[in-house]
Amino acid sequence: MPILGSLIKAGIEIRDKIAFDRLTPIQHQQRELKKLMRVAQFTLFGQHYRFTDMLDKRNFMKHFRNTVPIHDYNSIFSKWWNKCLHEEENVCWPGRVKYFALSSGTSDSSSKHIPVTNDILQNIRKASTRQLYTLAKYDFPESFFQRRILALGGSTHLNQKGSYYEGDLSGITIKNMPFYFHHWYKPGRKISKSLDWNAKLDEITVNAKNWDIGVLIGVPAWVQLLIEKILAYYNISNIHELWPNLQLFIHGGVSLDPYRKSFESYLGKPIHYLETYLASEGFIAFQDEPNSKQMRLLINNGLFFEFIPFNLENFNTAGELISKPQSLLINEVKENEEYALILSSRAGAWRYLIGDTIRFTDVEKCKIVITGRTKHFLSLCGEHLSVDNMNKAIEMVADELNIVIPEFTVAGVPHETLFAHKWYIGTDGSADPVMLRSLIDEKLKMLNDDYRVERSSALKDIIIETIPLSFFYSWMEKNGKVGSQNKFPRVMKKQQFDLWEEYVKKEKQAIAS
Repeated sequence: MPILGSLIKAGIEIRDKIAFDRLTPIQHQQRELKKLMRVAQFTLFGQHYRFTDMLDKRNFMKHFRNTVPIHDYNSIFSKWWNKCLHEEENVCWPGRVKYFALSSGTSDSSSKHIPVTNDILQNIRKASTRQLYTLAKYDFPESFFQRRILALGGSTHLNQKGSYYEGDLSGITIKNMPFYFHHWYKPGRKISKSLDWNAKLDEITVNAKNWDIGVLIGVPAWVQLLIEKILAYYNISNIHELWPNLQLFIHGGVSLDPYRKSFESYLGKPIHYLETYLASEGFIAFQDEPNSKQMRLLINNGLFFEFIPFNLENFNTAGELISKPQSLLINEVKENEEYALILSSRAGAWRYLIGDTIRFTDVEKCKIVITGRTKHFLSLCGEHLSVDNMNKAIEMVADELNIVIPEFTVAGVPHETLFAHKWYIGTDGSADPVMLRSLIDEKLKMLNDDYRVERSSALKDIIIETIPLSFFYSWMEKNGKVGSQNKFPRVMKKQQFDLWEEYVKKEKQAIAS
């Protein structure tokens, strides 16, 4: 019996049994906001909005929300975060910002610079440890806790720009991981520094036979590509032939649902899955129970949350705020309604609209699921189709047809005098576009009442085109979007979709010739 593994498992089980929550969710959030404001009250931002005066008021939370405006990236960067890039200190958070996470999401061509402070890194480590404690709920053997952890992240060789460094959040967090974690971490410091993503995958593949991997961490699409490379390189049929002790996949960034079927085809036996919601702005939520697709919102870890109902009263069809809505607090939200997420953090984000949409599945336990992005949904005529709806429909169709559909994208297009949705389905299997059209339409009608209504009126058709899966990944590489933080956009706007269609046409012509 591995002594180290037994000690770690025992420690995790003891920690998991200790009850810590004695406050209600709103009490936790009041405390978090007060701590944030106290620390930041003498920054430029805190002085501008008179945090010191607010903290003296009994209802400081109400004054904070009435005084500080809601920010999107452009507004907070142009007025505040931009100063940090020019070596100013104490702008939105005490001290000088040493790291900036480059985040372009899935559609923007230029990278966003999201400040990453030492305090937010501390919160990320704390949240990661909390998720580790949830492993006590799984029936892992003691030997599992001695296996290595392969984290497929960005380069830890960050770009130095004057007084700060910039790079993927995953690269920043790995570079700043506690020293004791290096014992378990793979691919190790040398390979992690590689700036060439494809070269990194090649190096991991060559060294994979030397590692006893128990846990995989990463974005589903890129982890799957790595496994495909490993299987081909070693000429094996499943990854458990090389890593027999692999038992856990910790994933995030995009929904696992479209990838699950193809991912599991590369396994020799079932494994467990844990979803994380780690954004460039902070560690927001994680799955804390086995066999669940819900995540627990981290209401006591340095983040203060607000929620805006995601509807046409507050957002236009481009996903932009069209008014100054009254945000809701954690004690005011309702289950099964969609909200755009706002947060304030220990990195100097204040009432920041991060662009994600969520739905509460259990308000009392603060359980959520991610439903998409504010700018990644379709509502040409009121169908209000979310990425969550699309992922579920594709998963259901793939299961029914027994095919694999890891990638897809969709856009709204004109159709005669009204509208249609055009889908590009990525699959290397045989799939009849006519059958796909019928089934996708059927599932979406079942999942979304607004879609069902509009399909009988203004949304006249859906158009399906199947293409090789490689088109999606070659498009990403062509546009410099290869790497752990990047994912293919599920919904495209017109300008990007026009370029995508032109690219697909050229790729098809190249294959035909």
